[in-house]
Amino acid sequence: MSAHRRKPSRPARRPRRQRHRPRRTARTLLVAVCALAAVAAAGAWYAYRDLAGSIGSSKALHGAEKSKHGDTNILLMGLDSRRDQNGEKLPEAVLDKLHAGSSDFGGYNANTLILLHVPGDGSRAKAFSVPRDDFVDLPGRGKDKIKKAYGLAKAAEEERLTARGVEDARELERAGREAGRTAQIETVRNFLGVPIDHFAELNLAGFYHLADALGGVPVCLKKPVRDAYSGADFPAGRQSLNGQQSLAFVRQRHGLDMGDLDRTKRQQAFLAGAAQKLNSAGTFTDPVKLMKLVDAAKQDVVTDEGWDLLAFVKQAKNLSGGKVAFTTLPVERFGRNHGEDINVVDDMKIKRLIAEQIGPQASASATAPGSSDAPGTPPAPGASGASGAAGSGPAPDPAAPDPTAPAGASSSPARDGGGIPCVD
Repeated sequence: MSAHRRKPSRPARRPRRQRHRPRRTARTLLVAVCALAAVAAAGAWYAYRDLAGSIGSSKALHGAEKSKHGDTNILLMGLDSRRDQNGEKLPEAVLDKLHAGSSDFGGYNANTLILLHVPGDGSRAKAFSVPRDDFVDLPGRGKDKIKKAYGLAKAAEEERLTARGVEDARELERAGREAGRTAQIETVRNFLGVPIDHFAELNLAGFYHLADALGGVPVCLKKPVRDAYSGADFPAGRQSLNGQQSLAFVRQRHGLDMGDLDRTKRQQAFLAGAAQKLNSAGTFTDPVKLMKLVDAAKQDVVTDEGWDLLAFVKQAKNLSGGKVAFTTLPVERFGRNHGEDINVVDDMKIKRLIAEQIGPQASASATAPGSSDAPGTPPAPGASGASGAAGSGPAPDPAAPDPTAPAGASSSPARDGGGIPCVD
């Protein structure tokens, strides 16, 4: 029998993986977070590619002069059209929500025209509303309301193509709209005397879809309003408007002291509210909200070819919270032309105002000859003026009234302290 004794067995060691479980759990969580970030980034990239590939694109600015010093001028055009991008009538259910009447109404007038100037040095942006009835030179057509440039050029191009044998309705619509955009941009560029680097065109349903995609747009009213024509029915104070309410808000002109000129303030207030909501709602970190915004843009927006729209929208934080000075361009008096009401304007005054407000790049254009005029009409009380129109230097604070402005001058609307303009 062997004299060797069996060595006592050592106690079993605890598995190493158990001793390091917290560290491994942390690594797992880190990997999971990285994976989620990658998925989110991929989703954002997909959304961007989807938007870039699907949004309406136009060549209307090909070869156009560009701004200098890194500045950017953007023309926002809102069409009073009850039709989609292919010229098809909007569904009756949509028209009912829009409270905008039949799809046969509206035509292709550019009822909203706003030039947004974004300085290259990061200083305060400025937005200039052009009243839709301003009586100006339309290229090749003489003088007429500025809003008509789009529709007149569209109809002329469709007539020209039809005479050449083109019968496809969608082809006529696309070509007609492209001619309309080109003419409208040229008209505004000549009127203001500055380059236009980008543009965005929005149809009537666009206000509705944008507000819904953002989950409502905040606005502020100085007093309650009720208007059967637009459907506007709102209490005084700050409130959030859904899509249907937003469209009524920006369309109302009946019951407002200055009519169309007060409506431009509504449009400015809507844009300010939308910009603030865009930044406060976490749109770019919420895939569902981002896709709703993308879908809204695909339905209703047309931009110039090559503009990185999503990148610009992400910069909207610099345009919210009261960081944009809004001005409605001045009107000298009201008049009549061929039975229509018009705004008589002074072209030279407009060009000087723009040159003074957005820098030296417009100075050369401000010497362009001619000023709009109309058959003799007396000055209209309460004609619109722009805050700071006659002076040089920085734009006035939108929260402060301009003590030198004439009666009825259209300065930037007062704010309620939360960055949202309060309007009538």
